[in-house]
Amino acid sequence: MKRGFIALLVLLALLAVAGFFRTHQEARFETGTFGGVSLKVEFARTEAERELGLGGRLSLPSDYGMLFIFPRDDFYGFWMKDTLIPLDIFWLDDKGQVIFMAEEVATSSYPTVFKPNTRARYVLETAAGFAKAHAIATGTPLLLQSFPSVSE
Repeated sequence: MKRGFIALLVLLALLAVAGFFRTHQEARFETGTFGGVSLKVEFARTEAERELGLGGRLSLPSDYGMLFIFPRDDFYGFWMKDTLIPLDIFWLDDKGQVIFMAEEVATSSYPTVFKPNTRARYVLETAAGFAKAHAIATGTPLLLQSFPSVSE
């Protein structure tokens, strides 16, 4: 009887941990619309998440993007260090509209730093070719249920 009770407690603890991680994982993603197509967006909120970005990934689905969330508008520079796949990079204002873009950024471009010509609040990275395939241009909005914010 004691052994069964301990097993039940262990099972409940495992379910609680799994639920925590599932909730935490889901909070890092949201489905939005960009250029008229559905896009699964992963959020990079912390300095560590923003620093890692899409580095080390071997592939990226065509309907996937990573949104880098910053605490204030600034001239955020991006490079391709440890990035193994070419990307399209979009700088967005505080309303989520494209204000600057770098298309088809090659992995071999490192250590070049790509920066916008105006201050941005968010940066979205997608697989290279997304901008061309979906006619993304300055002013195109990324539509999300709500844009997350971060503090410094």
